[in-house]
Amino acid sequence: AMKHPATYNFKAQSGRVLDEYQIIYIAEGGGFFESQSIERQRIESGTVLLLFPGEQHHYYPDKQLGWREFWIGFKGEVMDHRTSAGFFSPKEAIIKIGLSNTLISLYRDAIRVAEKEKIGCQQLLAGIVTHMLGHILYKSKRNGEGATRAEEIINEARQLMRERVHHTLHAEDIATSLGVGYSWFRQAFKRITGISPAQYIARLLISRAKEMLISESYTITETAYLLGFESVGQFSTAFRKIEGTTPRQFREENRLAYRKE
Repeated sequence: AMKHPATYNFKAQSGRVLDEYQIIYIAEGGGFFESQSIERQRIESGTVLLLFPGEQHHYYPDKQLGWREFWIGFKGEVMDHRTSAGFFSPKEAIIKIGLSNTLISLYRDAIRVAEKEKIGCQQLLAGIVTHMLGHILYKSKRNGEGATRAEEIINEARQLMRERVHHTLHAEDIATSLGVGYSWFRQAFKRITGISPAQYIARLLISRAKEMLISESYTITETAYLLGFESVGQFSTAFRKIEGTTPRQFREENRLAYRKE
C-alpha cells in the first residue's frame, strides 16, 4: 500500500471531498466508513470503498485492528458515464468482494507503471483502472449470487493460475498465497472443478504451449523452457499425455491445416 499525498490529508471528524474518483481496497483489518449517501458502517477486510468527486466522506481503521489498504485515484469520462448509467453509485460505495489477490496485483502493477513515468504511462494506468473496475463488478456479482467461501477461493486460485502460466507454477504456492492449507485447497479444488490443481495447471500449460507451437516465433525447445519444463523430454511427455500426440506432430499438423485455409 502507499501513503496518501499531503493534499489528501484529512481528519476523521470533518471528512473530506475529492475532485477525483478513488478505488480503495481494504486487504486486512477493519474500520469504519461513512459519507453523504451512506450512514456510518463497519468495514471488514475484503471490502472496496469507491469514492466519488464532490461526495463528502470519511473512513478510518479500527484502533485495535488497524488495516492494510491499497488505493488509486483517477478521473475520466468513462467513469463519469458508468456512474451516470448506474453501474456505480455513491449510495453503493461499499462493495464487498472478499479476498482478491488479482486486485492487489493490479494495484502493484499500477505502482510499478507510475514509478517508471515513461511515455504511455497514463494509457497503461487507464487500462489497469478499467481492469480493476471490471474485476470489482464481477466479484461483487458473484458474491451477490451466493458464491460460497470455498468457491471464491477456488475461483481466485484459477485466476492466479491463468495469470502465472508463464512462470513455474506449484499448487502449494497458490494455496499459500491465498492463505489456506494445501490439503484443504487440493480437496476443495477437485470438488469444485472436477480435477486436481496439478491437472488444471498442466492443462493451462499445454493450452499455452499449443498457442506457442502454432506461432512462428517459438521453437519446441524454447516453448518447453519458457513454460518452466526442465527438459524437452518432460515437455513432450506432458503434452502427449493431454493431447495424445507429440509437440512436433501437433505443430506440423496445425501449421499444415493453417496453410490450406
